[in-house]
Amino acid sequence: MHRLIFIPLFILFSVTAAAQNLSLAGTWQFATDSLDKGISEGWQNKTFTQTLRLPGTLDDAGVGAKPSLSADSLTRSVMLMLSRKHRYIGPAWYAREIVVPQNWKGNEVSLFLERVLWTTHVWIDGREIGTRELLSTPHRYDLGKSLTPGKHRIVVRVDNRRQYDMSSNNMAHAYTDGTQIMWNGLLGKLELQSRPAAHITNVQTWPDLQHRILRITINVMNAGPVSSGTLLLQTARLKKAVPVQLKEGENKVETELTVPEGFAEWDEFKPVLHTLSAELKTPVSAHRQQLRFGWREITNKNAQLQINGKRMFLRGTLECAIFPLTGHPPMDRKGWAKVFSSAKAYGLNHLRFHSWCPPEAAFAVADSMGFYLQAELPFWNNNAGKDTAMNRWLALEAEHISREYGHHPSFAFWSMGNELEGNFDWLETMVAQLKKADPRHLYTTTSFTFQKDHGGWPEPGDEFFITQWTKKGWVRGQGIFNTIAPSFNNDYTKETEGLPVPIITHEIGQYSVFPNMEEIKKYTGVLDPLNFKAVRNDLQRKGLLHLAPAFLQSSGKFAALLYKEEIERAMKTKYFSGFQLLDLHDFPGQGTALIGILDAFWDSKGLVTPAEHRMYCQPAVPLLRFEKASYRNRETFSAAAEAANFSGGILHNVTPEWIVSGKDGKVLFRGKLRQQNIPEGTGQQLGEFGFPLAGIAKATALTIELRIGERHNRWNIWVYPEKQTDEFSGVHYTRSATEAMTLLAEGKKVLLNPDTANIRGVAGRFAPVFWSPVHFPDQPGTMGVLCDPKHPALADFPTEAWSDWQWWHIITASKTMVLDELPPIDPVVRVIDNFFKNRKMANVIEAKVGSGKLMLVSANLTNDPGAQQLKRSLMAYMHGGRFQPKTTLTVEQVQSLLK
Repeated sequence: MHRLIFIPLFILFSVTAAAQNLSLAGTWQFATDSLDKGISEGWQNKTFTQTLRLPGTLDDAGVGAKPSLSADSLTRSVMLMLSRKHRYIGPAWYAREIVVPQNWKGNEVSLFLERVLWTTHVWIDGREIGTRELLSTPHRYDLGKSLTPGKHRIVVRVDNRRQYDMSSNNMAHAYTDGTQIMWNGLLGKLELQSRPAAHITNVQTWPDLQHRILRITINVMNAGPVSSGTLLLQTARLKKAVPVQLKEGENKVETELTVPEGFAEWDEFKPVLHTLSAELKTPVSAHRQQLRFGWREITNKNAQLQINGKRMFLRGTLECAIFPLTGHPPMDRKGWAKVFSSAKAYGLNHLRFHSWCPPEAAFAVADSMGFYLQAELPFWNNNAGKDTAMNRWLALEAEHISREYGHHPSFAFWSMGNELEGNFDWLETMVAQLKKADPRHLYTTTSFTFQKDHGGWPEPGDEFFITQWTKKGWVRGQGIFNTIAPSFNNDYTKETEGLPVPIITHEIGQYSVFPNMEEIKKYTGVLDPLNFKAVRNDLQRKGLLHLAPAFLQSSGKFAALLYKEEIERAMKTKYFSGFQLLDLHDFPGQGTALIGILDAFWDSKGLVTPAEHRMYCQPAVPLLRFEKASYRNRETFSAAAEAANFSGGILHNVTPEWIVSGKDGKVLFRGKLRQQNIPEGTGQQLGEFGFPLAGIAKATALTIELRIGERHNRWNIWVYPEKQTDEFSGVHYTRSATEAMTLLAEGKKVLLNPDTANIRGVAGRFAPVFWSPVHFPDQPGTMGVLCDPKHPALADFPTEAWSDWQWWHIITASKTMVLDELPPIDPVVRVIDNFFKNRKMANVIEAKVGSGKLMLVSANLTNDPGAQQLKRSLMAYMHGGRFQPKTTLTVEQVQSLLK
C-alpha cells in the first residue's frame, strides 16, 4: 500500500521578472537504484559519478537494459509494440548544485518539476523536503524561506514503478510501454521559482456568458508581515481594484468583472484569447501573474452540444501519447503545433486524450488554434471504486488537473477514463464532485464501457455520452459493414432517438493498413521498430517484399474509403454531436495497430490528401443519400441531397449543384437544386435529383459530385449493362471440380467457380483487419483486394487496385484461397493478408493444368450484378488470345485448394 501525500495546489503562470525563475536545465549527476537501497543507505548525501542532461530521460541517455527481442522472427512479443532501445524501471537519483541569487533573500522559493513518471522524493542539502506522486501535472515543492542565497545541492529521486492499479495490462497511455514509454527522468520546465513573501499562487477565470460576468478566483499565500493589500485585475477592456485583507497562510479572493457586449468569444472559428493580469500590491512588495483565457461556454442544450449558444459538432481523433522518437509527449509548443496543424489540415476540430492528460503546451496550442480537447484521468481498468488508496489518488489527480489546466478554453470535455468497469456509483460521485467544483467543462463517467447493464445509455450524471452502441443498436460501422449490404441511405437516427444528452461515437474506424516499410528509417530516437522490421524480414523470406508498397497503397485506400462512410453516416444522424476516430494516425502499440491514414509521426502515407479528406470532414459537408453502389442500366439513379452544417451560422443563398462524370472526366449529367439557406445541424435536406442509366452501354464507374458553394464531396457508383453477350465459345463455366478436371484433361479453357463450401481457405470478409491481427488474432484478418485495373481479365469489370463498394457482394460471398504451397503465381485478384501472417492469398488465379487452361475463382459469381459482370469479364478474357497463364499447376495442386 502506498502512502498518499497531500500536495499544495498551484498553477503555472508567466511572472513579472524572468530573473525570479532559476532554470535547472543542464547537466545533472545520476545513479540508478535497481535494488532500491538508496534511501536506506542515505544516497541523498552521496556523490554520483554518471551525468546526463535534464530535462530528459534515461532512455535518451542510453541507460537501461537492451531488449532481448529480435526481428528475425514474426512473434507476438515482437509485434506487440515498438521496442525500447533501453529500458529501466525502478528508482533513479538525480543531483546537481545550484547557486541561489542574493536578491532572493527573504523570498518564498518553490521547486517546479513539470512532468514525472511517477513519484518524486526531494532533498535539499541532505534535508528531506517531501514526496509527490502525480502523472498528469507538475510536482511542486514549497521550500519556504529556507533556501538562502548561496550554494545548495538538490537531489531528486524518481521512481517510475507502478504505484496504483489504474491500468489493465499497463495499457492506459499515461503509464505504458505501448506508445508513451515508462520513462524515468524529468521533463519540461525544471526550475526554482522565487516569489515575495505575499504572492499569488493560483488564478482562475470562470466565464458566465449568460449573465456577462467573468468570475475570478485568486489564491494568495501570505508568509510575510503584511496584513492587507490590493489586487489589480485588468484585461484590455476590463479593470478592477480589489482591496484584500490577508491572514497568514493561504487566502482565497473571489470577485467578478462585468463583461461588455462585443467582448470577443472563443471558438474553433475565432479562437480569441484574452490576457488577465492579476497584480498583488502590498506595502512591501508587488507580485503579478498573467493568465490567458477564452470567453466561451460549452453546454448540452436539448441533447446537442453547443458553444456560446451555437451548435457544435466534434470531428475528432484520439491521441494516445504516440511520439515514436522520444517515447513521451512534447513539452513545448513546437511539438504540439505539428499535432494540431496536421489534425486541422484533415478537417478535425477535436482531440480526445485516451486515458491521459497532456501537458500545458498542448492546451496552449489548442487554445490558439481553436481545438476542443477531451482530457481523461489516467485510468483504464475494471476496478473503478474498488481500491481506496487508488480512489484517493485519482481524486487528487483530478483536482490537480482542474487547477493546472481548467482555465484553458480548449479544455472542453472531461472523462474519468477509458472503457471503465467497476463501481459506477463511485464514478458518479467523482463526476458530481468535479462538476460542482469546476463547471467549465462537460463531464462523462467513462469513454464507453463493456460492463453489463451499462454502456448502452448515458449514466445519470453524464453531460455527454461516448459509446459504440446504444440499447437500440450499433452506432459505428464495425457492427454493420460486414453484415449489411452497402446502402448510403443509412444513418443511426433510430438507434439514438431519445438520448437525454449529446452522443459522441467511440473510436470509430480502426481499419488496419499494411505497414510502410519506408517508415523504418524514420525511427531515429529511443524506440526501435522491431515490429516493422520483423514484417519486412518475413515478407522477404516469402518473396513478397516487392509487393509491400502496393499492399500499403491498396489497404490504405480501402481503409480511407471506410473512414469516409463512417464520418458521413455520423454527419447524417439527426441526434449526433460528433465522432472520435481511431484513428487519423497510427497506433504502433497494442499489437501494432496501424489504423491511420497518417503514420505515427503525423505524416501522410500518400493515401488521402488533406483536401480530399476535408471534402467529407469539415464544418459544413455536402452529403448524399442513395440506395446502393451497383446498378443495372435499366434503372434510374436517384438521390437525396443534404448537408451537415456546423460552420458557425446559416449558409445563405446557396444553390446546390450536382455533376456526374465518367472515369475519363467527361460530364454525363448535371443539374441544380433550388436556391436556399442551409440552417445549422445534421441532415439538412437540400432536395432530390436523379438521372437515367439507359444510355450507358458499357460497364463503368461514375463519379457523382455535390457542391454547396465552395464545398464539394464525391461518391462512386457502378453501372452494368442489362444485356450483353454471355456466350463465349470454347470457354466452359462450371461449379464442379470433377467436371473441370475432365475438361482440362481434354485441353479446354475452364472457369471453375466452386461453391465456397467446397473451397479450403479463409472466410471472406469485406472490411479489413479490425485494429490489429496480433491484438485480435481470431478474426479472418485480411485487408482487401489487390489487383491491376489494366489486367485484360478485368477489362469489363471497372475497378481500382483496391476494394471498393462494388466488391462487397463478391467478397462477402467468397472463400479466400491460400497459395503458400503452390508454385509462384501472380493472381488476377490477390487478397492482402494481414501482416502477422503474410500468406499468399487470392480470389482469382489462372494456371495451365495438363493440356488445358484454368481460371479458378473462389467467390460466388452469380449472386449480384457486380459478380456477374466480373464473370463476364473473365470469360471474355479467356475467350481471347491473351489468356496465356504463366504458371503450371498439377491436378493435385488444384485439388489441394478444394475440399
